[in-house]
Amino acid sequence: MGLRAKFNLVFLAAFAVGFLVAALVLYRVSINNARAQVLENARIMMTAANAIRSYTVNDLDPLLPLDHDGKFVPETVPAYAALKNFKDLQDAFPGFSYREAALNPTNLTNRARDWETDIIRVFREEPARQELVTERDTPTGPLLHLSRPIAVRTDTCLTCHGTAAAAPASLTRTYGSANGFGWKLNETIGAQVLTVPMALPLRLAYDAYVTFLVILAAIFAIVLAVMNLLLHYLVIAPVKKVSAMAEAVSLGDESVESYIKPGKDEISSLSVAFNRMRESLKHAMDLLK
Repeated sequence: MGLRAKFNLVFLAAFAVGFLVAALVLYRVSINNARAQVLENARIMMTAANAIRSYTVNDLDPLLPLDHDGKFVPETVPAYAALKNFKDLQDAFPGFSYREAALNPTNLTNRARDWETDIIRVFREEPARQELVTERDTPTGPLLHLSRPIAVRTDTCLTCHGTAAAAPASLTRTYGSANGFGWKLNETIGAQVLTVPMALPLRLAYDAYVTFLVILAAIFAIVLAVMNLLLHYLVIAPVKKVSAMAEAVSLGDESVESYIKPGKDEISSLSVAFNRMRESLKHAMDLLK
């Protein structure tokens, strides 16, 4: 095996190991970055939903009556305002959704699904937890869920959700008296669940990942070509000339031309030393003659 082949084998082996490590690490980093970006967007939207809830509680509730013409006014409910506002965003960005799921809601459309019930159970079992991030695989792609607990923090909530008898008549006429009652102070009764699709961010991250690997392979190919050129002109070609001269001298050919590689590197020093040895050998042979 020649010097060039050995060099290329070592270089290829080193690149293969480095490429594999880089591919594994970069893939994990790309996925984590995409997930972090999705989660950051979810937190921004969750903050917006909570801002709407706070606006409803602090600014609208004091101004709006609970009933109008005998009907319950849903605009007084913080969840209604947040859901109504998010509906417009959901129409513009399909796949995004916001729910305020509850175990025992007044409006049955807000009843928790099975997987939402599991999230609420976590919050009930861990009262100190203020956020939960989960992921689900669906036919439309992976989804990330950012959830925060909904708990009864004030007695005001119990006005409508304590007992059916104490609830506003317009509320029971609209939603009935079978659901949404029996809530207790400081009880976690549901969860805000913001859903963000991950298919597009993951695809973009994967495309960037593949592009990086292609660029890395192209850089390696260029470096390998340059290194082979340097190896040929700086090492292999000069060594071949010195080797050919040594072969000729060893066979007694005195007509072989001398060769000194220009420069001050090790191969140049070798060519100078061998040429000096050749001249000394020729001088010694002349003396013997």
